[in-house]
Amino acid sequence: METSRTEIASLGEFGLIEHLTMNNETRQAGTLLSVGDDAAVIDQFGRQCVISNDLLLEGVHFDLMYTPLKHLGYKAVVVNLSDIYAMMATPTHITLAIGISNKFSVEALDEFYEGVYAACEQFNVDLIGGDTSTSKIGFIISVTAVGEVAPDKYVTRAGAKVNDLICVSGTLGAAYLGLQLLEREKKIFLENPGIQPDLENQKYLVGRMLKPEPRADIVEWLEQAGVMPTSMIDVSDGLSSELLHICNSSDTGCILYEEKIPIHDDARKMALEFQVGAVACALSGGEDYELLFTIKQEDYEKVARNVDISVIGYITEKEEGANLLTTGGNKHKLTAQGWNAFRS
Repeated sequence: METSRTEIASLGEFGLIEHLTMNNETRQAGTLLSVGDDAAVIDQFGRQCVISNDLLLEGVHFDLMYTPLKHLGYKAVVVNLSDIYAMMATPTHITLAIGISNKFSVEALDEFYEGVYAACEQFNVDLIGGDTSTSKIGFIISVTAVGEVAPDKYVTRAGAKVNDLICVSGTLGAAYLGLQLLEREKKIFLENPGIQPDLENQKYLVGRMLKPEPRADIVEWLEQAGVMPTSMIDVSDGLSSELLHICNSSDTGCILYEEKIPIHDDARKMALEFQVGAVACALSGGEDYELLFTIKQEDYEKVARNVDISVIGYITEKEEGANLLTTGGNKHKLTAQGWNAFRS
């Protein structure tokens, strides 16, 4: 069955924008003016504004051979929302700018925007503006996320204190292993197109890569439990890199316990298959979008009640450095080996 293809050029830039946003809904009471003017207008009702931006580039951050456009639209939004949640803030609005080549049809962009709108609905966020442009270097996606927080209640990377406990939500390393799995199947397919991808029983790993979820639930739980993190960051570039960001910003060191790092059973099995260390994947893999944060020791009993939060170490004096204590009792200097946007 052939599907119809509408060329983007047949609509023009403004016609395309009107087409892609004609079903855009607003959910926030503070959205006074949305898509359709020179700029949007929002009212934060006396709360402080938190803003973050991310750029996603085809061939660098995603591969369209195995990334469904709907999943890509969803992911483009949620990776930005994750940054807002990492400030203990609530996302409220996004803007979306895209650069596209003529290989895309209007129908393909409709699919991408389905994912965008699904994320907006899931996390109660309004799409309030953006831009479209032609691109000669592949698909370019830029999302700006706006959030709100009670005055001076935001959490930064710089607040960790000596003896604070280091916590992380969920499990780590699965997204990286999901990526390795997809890359392996892509290579096999390119060498022999007759062989179908073998992704049976790998829904968890592939899902962690293609459809990550920001930890809005953890932020909500911390607020309800009365736990105010002293520092926080989302895990996009690997545990070691993010923990070093906290230590550097807070002027501290740390001890991280290898045995405490949470890793899903599916990730352990796949790491064994790829003959890589599951802990190494957690330390350096990235794209897990879990929340890494520090708390005061007095909040330990509260946090211990949440099975989705692991206490994995503690903050030390800066002079002691940032160290990983292995299961064998050896101490190694923690190094940032995660994602580097400018590594060739």
